[in-house]
Amino acid sequence: MSVAFTKDEDHEAAAANLPDRPISPHPNLVTPQGLSQLEAAFAEAKAAYGAAQASGSINEDRTAMARATRDLRYYTARLGSAQRIAPVIDPETVVFGCTVTIARDDGRTQTFRIVGEDEADPAKGSISYVSPLARALLGKSVGDDAQAAGSEIEITSIR
Repeated sequence: MSVAFTKDEDHEAAAANLPDRPISPHPNLVTPQGLSQLEAAFAEAKAAYGAAQASGSINEDRTAMARATRDLRYYTARLGSAQRIAPVIDPETVVFGCTVTIARDDGRTQTFRIVGEDEADPAKGSISYVSPLARALLGKSVGDDAQAAGSEIEITSIR
């Protein structure tokens, strides 16, 4: 059969059918900084959407429009469901928004801030409150032990 009579899917059209970003089933708890990050991401998505519309080449660059539309839907939903949690001053137990230092049984010491899902970045020292480590720590006090990733950890400070 001649190639002229087959229908090859347009790669740009296929890329424009981006799936929605998944929305977590957990409450959307955010720190004040996390809310600011969501607002900034929404503004960026809105600007990208406007730029895609203004370029006049929507038919040629459907991927940019699809990505901007998808991001706008995601950040609109996340901002709409955001529950801002005020920081606790001098917490006595591990709570959302606090910074906790742990000692692992292999001698390593790590410090993490427990934050919302959208602002979590373990490489920068912040973990989501729904992560296994955060779940193991929430509600515990300095000196308490917890199990995480098959090893024992001790809470050495909370701030």
